[in-house]
Amino acid sequence: MNEWYDAIKEAQSVEKLEEIRISVFGKKGVLAEEFAKMKNASDEEKAQIAKDLNTHKSSLMNEFTAKKITLQTLQLQEALKAEYIDVSLYSAKSSAGALHPVMETMDRIVEYFSAMNFAVKTGTMVEDDFNNFEALNLPKYHPARDMQDTFYFKDEMLLRTHTSPVQIRTMMSTKPPIRMIAPGAVFRRDYDLTHTPMFHQVEGLLVDEEGKVSFANLKYILEDFLKYMFGDVEVRFRPSFFPFTEPSAEVDISCVFCKGSGCRVCSKTGWLEVLGCGIVDSNVFEAVKYENVSGYAFGLGVERFAMLIHQIGDLRSLFEGDIKLLEQFQ
Repeated sequence: MNEWYDAIKEAQSVEKLEEIRISVFGKKGVLAEEFAKMKNASDEEKAQIAKDLNTHKSSLMNEFTAKKITLQTLQLQEALKAEYIDVSLYSAKSSAGALHPVMETMDRIVEYFSAMNFAVKTGTMVEDDFNNFEALNLPKYHPARDMQDTFYFKDEMLLRTHTSPVQIRTMMSTKPPIRMIAPGAVFRRDYDLTHTPMFHQVEGLLVDEEGKVSFANLKYILEDFLKYMFGDVEVRFRPSFFPFTEPSAEVDISCVFCKGSGCRVCSKTGWLEVLGCGIVDSNVFEAVKYENVSGYAFGLGVERFAMLIHQIGDLRSLFEGDIKLLEQFQ
C-alpha cells in the first residue's frame, strides 16, 4: 500500500488525484481486490486482514482528503491570479456617464424658470380628491374628469394626475404674490406610442394683486421659454378649454423636424402642440380663499419636450433601460 501513499502525496492536480481515488477506492480498485482475497483465507486470518485493510482505507482516505483540499486551494489561487483586475488602472475603454434625456430636459426647464425667479416646489405623489380635482374647478361628476383617467385607492385617495395639487397646497399655505413651478412625476391610465402610465410634468403659477397679471405677461414668458428650449421657432396660441383657467390656450411651435413646411410628425400642418396655459379661473382662487388677485398658469409634459429635442419616435423607449439608446445622450 505504500506506493499509493506516495502517489497521493506526489499528485500535482485535482484531476490526477481523482484518477488515484478511483484506482484505490473504486469498485475495481486496489482495496476492493484485497477485500475479495479474504474469501480464500481462514477465519482467523480474515479478521486480521479486514482490520489491516480498514486501517489502510481510513489512513488513505485522510491522506486523499488533505491532499484534495491543498490542490483545490492552489487551483483557486491560480484562478484568482489569472482573473485579477486592477480596478485603479485607467482604461481607455471607459465611457462617461450621462443624464437620462428626461432628467436632462427637466433640468433645462427648471434652470430657465429658476433664472426667471420662479421658486421650485414639490409635493406628495399620493393626493386627495380636493387638491387634485375639486379645488381646480373639477367637482365630482364633472365631465372634464374624463380627460384624466385616474389611479384610485380604496380610501378615496389617488395618484396625482398632474402637479397642480402642489399649486393648490402652496396657495393654501402662502399669501400672494406667488411665483412658482412644480416639476415631478404624475400618473394616468394610458399606454401607447406617446403616453405612459407614469410621466413627468412641469406646471407653473404666478399670482399677484388684481390687475398686475395679464395674458400678455404669460404670452411673453412662454414665447421666450420655448425659444430657449427649441431655438429659433415660431410660436402660436390657440383658444382651448381647461377647467382651471379662463381664458385658456394651447401653445404650438413650428415643427422642429420640417421647419414648418409640413411632415408626417406634424401631420402636414407645420405645427406641434407643446403646452397648455391660461388665466387662473376665479373658482380656483375661491377654493383657496384668495381675494382680489389674478394670475396665470401653464403646464407641459417633460417627455414630450425630450422627444422633440432628441427626435425620439416612441415615448416608451425612454423607460425601457436600453443601454444602446441611452448611450446616444452622453
